[in-house]
Amino acid sequence: MTDVIILEFLDDHDLELSPKPLYRNLTRHGHDIGYSTIRGRVRELKARGVLDKDNDGYYEITERGSAFLAGELNATELENNP
Repeated sequence: MTDVIILEFLDDHDLELSPKPLYRNLTRHGHDIGYSTIRGRVRELKARGVLDKDNDGYYEITERGSAFLAGELNATELENNP
């Protein structure tokens, strides 16, 4: 569920965020997810190809991430790297 919250937040708000601002904004919007959880999950989501990270440490949702949110990919398909 945490992964979906992260992906939906970045997608809905069309944002690129590093883990700390992502944590602060998710908390501000009522999500109770710890900072260390956010840091770990964005790394894993990047490894699965649903987030991309730029050289400055900012994460954004990828086309693969948008496809997952749209129901075009299931969780099993995300286990296979892009």
